[in-house]
Amino acid sequence: MAPFFEMEAEANSNRSRHFRVDERKGRDGARTFLRSRRNWSNSCFFYPRHCAMKIFKPLYSCLLVAAVTACTPLQVVTHHVSSSESSVPVGHYELDPHHWNVSFDVDHFHYSRFVIRFDKTTAQLDWNADGMSGSSVRATIDAASVNTNVPLLDRMLKGPDMFDVARYPDIVFASTGFQRTGDDKGTLTGDLTIRGTTKPVTLNVTFNGHAINPLTKQETLGFSADGHFSRAQFGLSTWYPAVGDDVHVAIQAEFSKAPASQ
Repeated sequence: MAPFFEMEAEANSNRSRHFRVDERKGRDGARTFLRSRRNWSNSCFFYPRHCAMKIFKPLYSCLLVAAVTACTPLQVVTHHVSSSESSVPVGHYELDPHHWNVSFDVDHFHYSRFVIRFDKTTAQLDWNADGMSGSSVRATIDAASVNTNVPLLDRMLKGPDMFDVARYPDIVFASTGFQRTGDDKGTLTGDLTIRGTTKPVTLNVTFNGHAINPLTKQETLGFSADGHFSRAQFGLSTWYPAVGDDVHVAIQAEFSKAPASQ
């Protein structure tokens, strides 16, 4: 029996030693927790926006997930987009702020087409019973939102030699007419204003379709468009001929109509 009692005593000694270690860890953990609480309080006091982001970002993520999950797999599988313009309700539509793209691209030393995009745009579409033939659109681009992924170049484009955003903050397109070239295609003419200069331009437009968006429950229609213009006509001749004069415009846009109850 003696060996048993010796083993028991050794086990008790080990438990006591581990307990002391765990106790120290507990005290250290408590101090760490209190320090973190103080740091959190200080960060919230000095950086309230950072603190708010930590609090609300998870909440935003949850709401986004809830919205997406509300769009069931069945709704996605059975979702149908009509290519008929006659199915689109007449009325006023606004550009979906999350589903659009406007970019310019120009020749760069004959190596490639250098892409310039804009990050802020608003647009309004007034849809007529005649479809694209009788409808009108107006788009306003925030010139200061130009983005090339090259910060130095962005600053140069915003400067007085190019877009001169301090004097001319907006790039505006207003449609003036439409000529159908196919069942879902046509040429949209309009006035483009850059740096206070207005010139006519033509865009090739494709109507991609219409349906009630299964996620937002709003009437939604989409378009693709592209066209060309001479940048020199708008006083944007800097860097020529290293940078080409011909500007290609590429547009993707979704417009939504708010429910009648709103």
